[in-house]
Amino acid sequence: MNLAAGPKDKELRLIDAYWRAANYLSVGQIYLLGNPLLREGLRPEHIKPRLLGHWGTSPGLNFCYAHLNRAIRARDLDMIYVFGPGHGGPAAVANAWLEGTYSEVYPNVPRDEEGMGRLFRQFSFPGGIPSHVAPETPGSIHEGGELGYSLAHAYGAAFDNPDLVVACVVGDGEAETGPLAASWHSTKFLDPVRDGAVLPILHLNGYKIANPAVPARIGEEELSLLLEGYGHRPILVDGADAAGMAGGIEPLSVHRRMAAAVDQALDDIARIQREARSGKVTRRQRWPVIVLRTPKGWTGPAEVDGVPVEGTWRSHQVPLPGVRNDPGHLAQLEAWMRSYRPEELFDSGGRPVAELRALAPYGERRMSANPHANGGLVLKPLALPDFRDHAVPVDEPGATSTEPTRALGAFLAGIVSANPDNFRVMGPDETASNRLGALFEVTDRVFQGEPYGTDEHLGPSGRVMEVLSEHLCQGWLEGYLLTGRHGLFNSYEAFVHIVDSMFNQHAKWLKVTRDLPWRRPIASLNYLLSSHVWRQDHNGFTHQDPGFLDVVLNKKPEIVRVYLPPDANTLLPVADHCLRSRDYVNVVVAGKQPALNWLSMDEAVAHAARGIGIWEWAGSDDGADPDVVLACAGDIPTLETLAAVDLLRRHLPDLRVRVVNVVDLMRLQPPREHPHGLPDTDYDAIFTTDKPVIFAFHGYPYLIHRLTYRRTGHDHLHVRGFREEGTTTTPFDMVMMNDLDRYHLVMDVIDRVPSLGGSVAQLRQHMADERLRLRAYTREHGEDAPEIRDWTWSG
Repeated sequence: MNLAAGPKDKELRLIDAYWRAANYLSVGQIYLLGNPLLREGLRPEHIKPRLLGHWGTSPGLNFCYAHLNRAIRARDLDMIYVFGPGHGGPAAVANAWLEGTYSEVYPNVPRDEEGMGRLFRQFSFPGGIPSHVAPETPGSIHEGGELGYSLAHAYGAAFDNPDLVVACVVGDGEAETGPLAASWHSTKFLDPVRDGAVLPILHLNGYKIANPAVPARIGEEELSLLLEGYGHRPILVDGADAAGMAGGIEPLSVHRRMAAAVDQALDDIARIQREARSGKVTRRQRWPVIVLRTPKGWTGPAEVDGVPVEGTWRSHQVPLPGVRNDPGHLAQLEAWMRSYRPEELFDSGGRPVAELRALAPYGERRMSANPHANGGLVLKPLALPDFRDHAVPVDEPGATSTEPTRALGAFLAGIVSANPDNFRVMGPDETASNRLGALFEVTDRVFQGEPYGTDEHLGPSGRVMEVLSEHLCQGWLEGYLLTGRHGLFNSYEAFVHIVDSMFNQHAKWLKVTRDLPWRRPIASLNYLLSSHVWRQDHNGFTHQDPGFLDVVLNKKPEIVRVYLPPDANTLLPVADHCLRSRDYVNVVVAGKQPALNWLSMDEAVAHAARGIGIWEWAGSDDGADPDVVLACAGDIPTLETLAAVDLLRRHLPDLRVRVVNVVDLMRLQPPREHPHGLPDTDYDAIFTTDKPVIFAFHGYPYLIHRLTYRRTGHDHLHVRGFREEGTTTTPFDMVMMNDLDRYHLVMDVIDRVPSLGGSVAQLRQHMADERLRLRAYTREHGEDAPEIRDWTWSG
């Protein structure tokens, strides 16, 4: 690129002034309670009693923001900014305030001296705002409290957004994480025709909290080779010589280099998209990445108490920790803040001067006001086909079998067809394994890598995204949802634990945004967990873990939902409901193996709507007070419960048994604990207050106790579930290993119904003998006995 075509020195000086203003505001947020414009000398009472926040990365974030603003104005770009170093919260807030967006969203923080004082006071202060790039910050889709996910979020935002450029600053500490390392491969899934673009800026400031950052210490050539190996074209900007620039107009060289790099990167992006969209180039090209090297804590104190700070790990958080009590530190802070020359940056009323206000883009072109960063503003409802079209015929309960997720796959295929640019299915190479293969009748897996003739259902613009990184799948989907689209993450149940922490972060984000009226609702994060604990016949113990449900239920009840549909027909209305919902995390657990069909579609719709119900056709209480309640949640627990009822009918025909099936796990909680909770009167009517309840559960038994411990009849509740026993074995041997089998459920009934007394001792022994016999059968034949394998409900 011809540097002469870049910005002139006058514009660079204005960019430098804008950067100084953002730096001044960032420092003020960390330190000041009062005297925001330094109209008098700093005194201890102007300083916050608790100094919280992160300075080290903030000047670099401000530097990038100022230069991207110039490019937005010059090119009329639609751009959002992802702050990978999310603890650089002061920078995000400072720029939103400078651009005016902050005051529009929060009128009590106007863009003047009074507002600046409130801006400073609220930061990391009780009753104020968090220190990270939190949901409260306009323009943010990524808090970054946990590092590793910025680039995945950025690409998720770019998918199906052909006019959007997502600038993503990746910290060099974050670049050490596994999820971020995988995220560089996202270019192999980005379609330059239908998608937008991501401009990564790898910011090398040398240090993490207390240690060197690996990417900053491997040398320019090695780092360039690494990024080239990922498929990128690095553009290097060396600002390492810029230490001590605080407030200085000269040298402008680092600004000039950054402006040239941004222009070059955006020219490359425009060329790649132009050539792809015209059909001139069809092969995958190298997307640009800017590598910016600057000192950590840039423009801050060079030394404190005789030790170096700028350019070292000591600048990571609060470079001057003793300001309130140490006069020397206080004087140094004042000198630091005055070095930005605030009298040049803000007018007499505390407003940014007109020249700086003019530097920001206008309206929705401001990165802090871009509608894509508040995805509910651009959210379009899904066009959902009628799930009833995929109903499984059920003339009699438990007489026929279907693979539930295969039926769901046909429904999802219809959604993809009806929503060609608004819905994606993501998962770690398990879509076909989880029986969602109908999707490939209408779309491909998206892939921009080298094609082979042996590939199937692989193309540059498919709606299914598969990569063997659960982190990347979740990050893509989160970015996609946060910018106003819809999707589904399907995973093997045991390995969704890999994203436990990512789920936590997203759930926290949703919790906070519910209290921000300017944040519009987004589509829910929907998990489909299949290949579950009870049917991992060929994988074994490593693939047997239903504990994600326990993690999910730690979150605020208004955010999370857990569904355990017992059959294919119930799965369909549950999926429809989840895909229509907003601002939730929905977890649906459904098997992929052939399972008995229990309910007709009309019955399934009603059952899913109730979330819990008495299956009168299965019980023998005839509406009277039962002797025992057999409850179940999950497909295999439902199967074993109904098989146990069948045994009880044959052996104890006078026993009054009530069968209760739970689809919506939240119904077990009281309404004061969860919005879906059953009132106590309804719960007591279903489960009784004094009769034994034998509950067969898909997951760890403790979870049911945790949900119901406030209920009147909890002392009578006995739960069977997964108790961390498993291996590669037959389906029935698996349930026997965990005492969830039909024979053990019958034994539980015998042990807990007092009226049966000792008259059923022989029946109990027979049940125990049957368990031994059937286990021996599996050891001899390698499969379950025919009476187990071929069992159906006899009615």
